[in-house]
Parts: sequence; C-alpha cells; structure tokens
Amino acid sequence: MSEKSMLSSRLFFYLVTISMFLLILSSVFLLECSNTSIIPRSVFERILVNSTSVYFKPSFRSEQITSPFTPSGDTQINVERPVRSGKLACQVNNSSRKMPSPGKHRNMECVPSQAHLRVFMYDLPPEFHFGLLGWKGRVNQTWPNVSNPSRIPTYPGGLNLQHSIEYWLTLDLLSSNTPNVLRPCSAIRVKNSSQADIIFVPFFSSLSYNKHSKLHGKEKVSVNQMLQRKLVQFLWGQEEWKRLGGKDHLIIAHHPNSMLDARSKLGSARFVLADFGRYPVEIANLGKDIIAPYRHLVRTISNGESAPFDKRPILAYFQGAIYRKDGGFIRQELYYLLKNEKDIHFTFGSIQGKGISSAGQGMASSKFCLNIAGDTPSSNRLFDAIASHCVPVIISDQIELPFEDVLDYSQFCLFVRASDAVKKGYLLDLLRGIKQDNWTRMWENLKEIAHHFDYHYPSQPNDAVDMIWEAVSRKISSLRISLHRGNRYKRSLSLVQNN
Repeated sequence: MSEKSMLSSRLFFYLVTISMFLLILSSVFLLECSNTSIIPRSVFERILVNSTSVYFKPSFRSEQITSPFTPSGDTQINVERPVRSGKLACQVNNSSRKMPSPGKHRNMECVPSQAHLRVFMYDLPPEFHFGLLGWKGRVNQTWPNVSNPSRIPTYPGGLNLQHSIEYWLTLDLLSSNTPNVLRPCSAIRVKNSSQADIIFVPFFSSLSYNKHSKLHGKEKVSVNQMLQRKLVQFLWGQEEWKRLGGKDHLIIAHHPNSMLDARSKLGSARFVLADFGRYPVEIANLGKDIIAPYRHLVRTISNGESAPFDKRPILAYFQGAIYRKDGGFIRQELYYLLKNEKDIHFTFGSIQGKGISSAGQGMASSKFCLNIAGDTPSSNRLFDAIASHCVPVIISDQIELPFEDVLDYSQFCLFVRASDAVKKGYLLDLLRGIKQDNWTRMWENLKEIAHHFDYHYPSQPNDAVDMIWEAVSRKISSLRISLHRGNRYKRSLSLVQNN
C-alpha cells in the first residue's frame, strides 16, 4: 500500500473516532438537559423496588395547582383529582439510604390538589365521638376546635389508650380544615361526598366499648349497644351508603370487642382493626381491611439513648398476663420453660402502679422482647418493644402486622412458630446463637422504622396516622379497579338506551 493511501486511511479513522466521540458527548448533554428519561417510568420503578428498601412517598402532579389551603371549618372544598404515580415499596435492609424522618417537612403546607386521599366525614352527633370524652360544645356545635393542640379533648389513659386510633384519625381530618395546622397531605376532608375517595365514620367504637359496654341500674341495653344500633340505622339511611352498599366506608373498630353488635350488619365497609382474631373471614380480611398499630404505652426512647448490644444485660423480656384463653396457652408453657433462666425476665405484670414505666425500662435493657399470642393474635407489647428499640420476637402464628405490604418485618423482628417455641431449649438456643453484629443490624433497622408506629397530633410525615391513610389509599385503588371493571358493559348499554 502506498504512503499516500496509508495517510488517507489514518485520516479517515481519526475523523470517524472524533465524530463518534462528539455524538456520544452531545447525547449525554441532551439527556442532562431533558426532563424525560430514557428509562420508562414503570421500568424505573421496578428497578428501585428491587434494588433498595427505602420508603418512598408517591409523587403527585396535577393539571392545576392551587394555593395553600387555609379555609374555615365550614368552607366547601373543591379538589382537582391529581394524577397518581405508582407507590414504591418500603423494605428495610442494610441500604445506605435512610427513611424520611418524622417532622422533616413540617414547614410545608398542604395543597388540597396534592392530597393522596379525599375523605368525606359524616357530621355525627358528639355522642358518637368527642362526647364520649366528656366534651360539650356550644348549641349545635358538632366538633371541638382543634387549632390549639393543648386545648383538644384528651383521651383516657391506661389500657384505653392502646386502642385510641379512632381519636387520632378524626383529629387529623378535622385539622385538615383548620388554618395554621401543619401536617402531611395524606388525607384531606372534603364536604361533598361525590368528591371523596372514602367515607369516614367518626364513631369512637373502642372507647364506647371500654366505657359503656356494661349495664347500669335498670338499663336493658347498654349505651354501647344503643350507639351501635343508632349508627346502623343512620348509615343504612344514607345515600352514600346505598350508592355502593358501604364498600367505600371506613369504620374504626380497633378493640377486638368493639362493634360486636353492628359488625355483621356493616361488614361490607372497610374496617381498621388490630387483627382478625375475632372476626369471620367474610366480615374482615386483608382484601379490604386495614391493620393499624396499637398506640404503645411505654415512652419512645430516642436513638441517642438507645442502648447497644453490650449495654442490654437481659437476653429476653416478657412481663404481662401469663394465663390466657384461646391461643394464649403458649404463654404459660413458655413461662415454665424460661422462668428459671438467669438472663431471662419472664414474669407476671400489669399497668397498675408503675407497671408501664417498669416495662419500658425492662424492654430498653433487653436484647429481645417476646411478643406471644394471648387472647388474640396481636398485643400492644409488640409496639412497646419497637418504641424501646428491643428486637421483637414474634410467637403468634395468626398475627397480621400493620403496613406489611411496605415494611419487611423480617429485617427488624424474629419470627418463631409456636410449635417450635415450646420445644425445650429451642428458643434459648436461637436467641443465644444470634451474634452481636447480626443483632446490631436488626437494632439499627428497628431505629429507622420506629417512628412509623408513633401517633401524633398534629400528625407528622410517615408517623402512624400518615401510614394508616396511605394504607387506606392503597386499598381504595383495588376498589376503584373493581368498580371500573364493573362499568365496562353497563356504560356501553346505557349509551345505547339513551339514544
């Protein structure tokens, strides 16, 4: 080949190389400047779900963004329905990403058009809700003023408090219409039921059971039964109930004995429950209902005061009622297996005296906290353990857990089958076999998710109230799909008939 030919070949090679480099550089520049991604959103979300366990709040966009909402309590709310993006899963693992901290976005005001859930709440008389707390408003006043947190009616303490979910959710809806109350935008109350995703029934059913289920004097019907009968009569008479047979109604029945008289009559509604232990499957099930955490009784310890592995001298902790009925027989079996072990605290206990503070101190000094089935599959003890950063050991085969579609409990809890737990030596060998680094990993995960189980007023991002509304929103999506599928042929036939 001649020297001239070789020179031409080299020049052509250099030109091609430079052109390819410029093409790649310009492509990168265009991608950086563009608002669109080369990865379709659905694929991108799948990548995120499979590669990280961080809890992502869904993003929302609307055709029309309104100014921050600060109406009076009686203002009519008209909300544009936002275009909803997919919900990404939360699974706690050893990812370097951190979950959002509660209160991180406290200074952001809620824009109604961006609310995740639009809720219509019946204006039931106070006898169904705050009247049960002894609150008395002015003539024709249905709701207390919730603008000042220090002046809202207080919920009874002790064991009553563990089932107070009805109280926190109602307060949150009221605050969504209250000026100057900063809260997440998960749920907002609307005054027109046709705009609502869900119809909320503000009956304090757990409090009604705890305070008014017994007969007094010459009463033949308890106050609790009377209120349930009145509620059924009221709901069955509402157009909102008749529209879908109650399928879009939300009823709080967190105490396992609440709504005993009415639950079968209102079983088409969606319930917020502690578990399904005392419900037939046709009345309550995971397909339509929401499991909510108990309101823990011990104080929440901060991450800074949370003791590490070598500062927790107790291997495993349990304090409470030992002799229980139904599935709770396992407690007494474990008691006889573990009571004489030096590094195990397994004793009777109650909330009397300093029982709650004693339990909190004991859990905070323990590596593992035993959550054993009692009269029902769940108990407040699990959430006391989480608040104490004591790794829960769940021995309850039928338990259902809050937010389990977005939280992977196996990352911060141990699960032991009841049949294994009662084998001599099994539980002790398991707990003593867990090394410090593995326990510390679960403890770190526990600290990251603990705020999901705290109830606040006003509510905070990713706290229990916020998480419950998100769970309701996910359930409503399945209802909406069912309704739309049911309209496929009905709508077409109606168009023909109208012609």
